Amino acid sequence: MRPHLGRARSLHVAPFLMPPLVFTGLFVALWSWKCLMMVLFQNTIIYNPFLPPNSRSLTIEEFSRDCGRVKWREERIKSLDGTEIALCVADVPPVSQVSAGEAKHPVYILYFQGNASSLPPRLPDLSWIIRRAHGNEPSVNYTLVCLSYRGYWTSHDRPSESGINLDSQAALKWIAQLHESRPENADQENPTVLLWGQSIGCGFATNLAAQGQFPPGIKLNGLILETPFTNVRAMLQALYPQKWLPYQYLWPFLRNHLDSWTNLGMIAKRFTDTPPGIYIVEAGKDELVPANHGEELLQRCQQVGLPVERQKVRGALHNEAMVRVSGKQALAQSISTAATRAREQDSLGKGGDVNNAGKGLT
Repeated sequence: MRPHLGRARSLHVAPFLMPPLVFTGLFVALWSWKCLMMVLFQNTIIYNPFLPPNSRSLTIEEFSRDCGRVKWREERIKSLDGTEIALCVADVPPVSQVSAGEAKHPVYILYFQGNASSLPPRLPDLSWIIRRAHGNEPSVNYTLVCLSYRGYWTSHDRPSESGINLDSQAALKWIAQLHESRPENADQENPTVLLWGQSIGCGFATNLAAQGQFPPGIKLNGLILETPFTNVRAMLQALYPQKWLPYQYLWPFLRNHLDSWTNLGMIAKRFTDTPPGIYIVEAGKDELVPANHGEELLQRCQQVGLPVERQKVRGALHNEAMVRVSGKQALAQSISTAATRAREQDSLGKGGDVNNAGKGLT
C-alpha cells in the first residue's frame, strides 16, 4: 500500500475580501508597470523630436521670409561617434559701417533648443534677437550656429544625453574650424564664444562648458540660460509632487540628468582666471519650471563666484520667453552684454590666455 501523501493546503479567502484584493493587486501591477515604462522609455518621454508631427520635414525655406535680412543655411557635420547631424547657421554682418582700420570682432553663438519640434520654426525669433543684438553692438560679426540634436529635424540616430553631448562637442569643433578658415580672422585674437540654451538646452550648454574640452583658440565667454531648470531630478519632483506617485522616486534610474546646478560648480573650478558670465532669462509665468529653480541657479553662481545676471519676462509662459518682445529684448541684451564684457576683458589683457581644457578639477 502506497504511503499516505500529504494534501496541499488550499488558501481560503472570504468572498467579501476578493474585490478589494483584486483591485489592490491591479493597482500594484499598474504602479509597477508605469515605473518600468518610465525607466525604459525615459528618452522618449524627455525628447520629443516628432512634436508637432511634421517637425522633421520642415525646411529653412518655409520660414526664411520671416527672418528679415538674416540668411540661414543648413550644414551637415559628423558627431564624435560618426553620427551625421545638422546645423542651422547664419552669418550676420555689422548693421553699420565700422571706421577704417577698425577690426570687426567675431562672436560665435552656439544655440541649444528645447526638447520639442525642430530648428526651422525657431529661426524667425532667433533672427529678430540677433538683429537686435547687432543694434546694441554694431561693430561685431555675429555667427549663430544652431545645433540640431541627433534624432531631431534632419539629424540621424536617436536622442540621448550622452549622444547629444558628443554632438555639442562636434559643433564647437566645427565653429573653431570655421573661424580658422576665414581670412578676415587671420589678424584677430581669440573670438568671443557664447553658449545659449533653452529649457533642456541649458543642460546641454552647461554640460559642454563643464567638460571644458574646447578646441585650440576657443575659449568660453558666457552662457545664456533661457528658462533653465536645476536638473531632471528636481523637475520630476516639481511635475509629480504627489508622494503616492512613483515618478519622483525613480531618479536613481535616470540616464538623463542635465544637472546645471552641479555643472555651474564645475565651470567655476575650470575657469578661475576668466570665469564666463551667466545670463539667466526666466519666464514670469512658467507653467513647467518652478520659479525657485532660477533663484537656486542665481544663488549657485554667487556661491561659486561666477558673474551672473538675471532677467524675468513678465507674463510669459515656458515657451513664450523668446516669443514675446520683452523676452527677445532681454535675450538680445544678454548676448550684447556678454560680447561687450568679453571684448573689455581682452582689451585689459585678462582674457589673453586660451583656456583650452579649462582647469583641472580637484
